[in-house]
Amino acid sequence: MSTTNGQWYPPEWPERIRLLSAGELTPVTPRRAATVLLLRDGQDGRDGDGVYAPERLESAAQGAGGDGGTDEATGGTGDTGKTRETEKSGETGERGASAGPAESVRDGREAPGGPAVYMLRRRASMAFAGGAYAYPGGSVDPRDERMVAWAGPSRAQWAQRLGLDASDATQAQAIVCAAVRETFEEAGVLLAGPTPHTVVADTTGDDWEADRAALVGRDLSFAEFLDRRGLVLRSDLLGCWARWITPEFEPRRYDTWFFVAALPRGQRTRNASTEADRTVWIRPGEAADGYDRGELLMMPPTIATLRQLRPYGSVGEALAAAADRDLTPVLAQARLENGELVLSWPGHEEFTKHIPTGTTGGSSA
Repeated sequence: MSTTNGQWYPPEWPERIRLLSAGELTPVTPRRAATVLLLRDGQDGRDGDGVYAPERLESAAQGAGGDGGTDEATGGTGDTGKTRETEKSGETGERGASAGPAESVRDGREAPGGPAVYMLRRRASMAFAGGAYAYPGGSVDPRDERMVAWAGPSRAQWAQRLGLDASDATQAQAIVCAAVRETFEEAGVLLAGPTPHTVVADTTGDDWEADRAALVGRDLSFAEFLDRRGLVLRSDLLGCWARWITPEFEPRRYDTWFFVAALPRGQRTRNASTEADRTVWIRPGEAADGYDRGELLMMPPTIATLRQLRPYGSVGEALAAAADRDLTPVLAQARLENGELVLSWPGHEEFTKHIPTGTTGGSSA
């Protein structure tokens, strides 16, 4: 089943929707997860190596190969002493998370057309959303609850911003830690520094790669990693943008918070994920246009957040806007209506699908 755009959903969804509607399917509890929209000003159409490759975007949805990887919701010497002071875009100090990040870390210059966002394409062999474009991210590791050196809004303030109980500060830290950890694991970018006002400027080198691999293999907790390197997690460099929960009829369910953050000056992204076969820096509007033409495959949360970023002319504008974003969870609804299965996402009418009963579905819709 396909239309002119690149919306993805699994072929088994229609049957699972039918079972849910008939009361024959028990929803699983979603795992908490975090994903990060890395942004930078002044550059677009460049892949993870910084090579200008706009033609690759036009064929991105075709022939996505590769194998391996796990199923998750989405040269030089490193030295923790090498840091860059962040550029101030507001007052510093401990602030409420609802007010957004206190600082932004700029890379490049503002330019017409707005900032570029970092995206990766999931390998075609992946069991879920193979070939679809997404952002770095994944589920919370229980060890993300371990105490870490912390800068920015307090854990309690983050709990309030994330829509958790005000007393659930530990879970708030785990979600923020997951966002920072997964970004380092999958993109090689680290939102942490030796002090509350600095950020690591270089995460390349064999020693950094060894730590990254240990984190991915769960041989090293994120708290141990930060403590061993004497680093402070910079929660003030994140702004929470949206929250989506995987539909109740999907067996792989995630309650995912989407964050925005600026690429720290001096750091470079790279495809460090076994789940992705390529990466790209692209302006949100260009990625959305590729989706609309059916050239770039995406899940609803991905294309929705891209459309929401399109109006902003710089990273600073997007980070400032995060403070006022509505974080009411978006959860798909499914119902039987006039012989059809109707799948919808409240507040996102473009994703509504009418599936005739008996249809087995397809890889995109």
